[in-house]
Amino acid sequence: MKNPIGIIIFFFLALFIYTKLAGPIPFFINSVQTTNSDLFSASGEGKATAVPDSATVDLGVTAEGSTVSAAQNKANETANKIIDSVKKLGIADKDIKTTNYSVNPNYGSGVAEPLILPGGGSQNITSYTVTENLEINVKPIENANKVVDSATQNGANLVGGVNYTFSDEMEKSLENQARVDAVNNAKQKAQSLANASGIHLGGIINVVENSNGFPIPLGLQGAALKTSDASTATNTTPGENSVTIDVTIYYQTY
Repeated sequence: MKNPIGIIIFFFLALFIYTKLAGPIPFFINSVQTTNSDLFSASGEGKATAVPDSATVDLGVTAEGSTVSAAQNKANETANKIIDSVKKLGIADKDIKTTNYSVNPNYGSGVAEPLILPGGGSQNITSYTVTENLEINVKPIENANKVVDSATQNGANLVGGVNYTFSDEMEKSLENQARVDAVNNAKQKAQSLANASGIHLGGIINVVENSNGFPIPLGLQGAALKTSDASTATNTTPGENSVTIDVTIYYQTY
């Protein structure tokens, strides 16, 4: 038995005989799994405010004529005068867009072109109305009032709105400011709630953003107008707009 090889052979031979007579040797493995599925969340709001740096003016012209061509000629002539006048203020072609062009008949009892109705009745078309609406992007915004004045002095008889908003660049910058403010606000609230309730915060596992405060355009709403004269000046002011962002931060707890 002093031979090591003989000892090893003897051990495995004895083990083989034991398992044949007594069955397999039981082995016990204890496995413990712990999971913490509890989540803690807190919400925060961030806001960034600034004076708008962009303006959009919606205006147009409506003209009436005894025929479609007559009404179109009147409307087109006035629209061209409006466009030429605002270009003199530095407005580029790309910032002038037609948003609507419509032709509608007007009905009456006079002698004119009859419109046959279902069932045999008729209505007389006495004239036609052509409406053309323009959207003009203005930058710098100080020219917004000048655009309205120049357009109305050159025949514009529709003013749909003067809207002050943020340019894409400014809006992104304000969103970033509001986002940082919202996250910091949520973190402070989470820590305060955790301290008050005795909860131990772990790491942040998720952040959800809700952007619900995009700037609402400040507008001057109008309807059909009489053409203004040079003594009448438009006076609109941009004020301030805000971008608001809400975030919810989720923490693990222990």
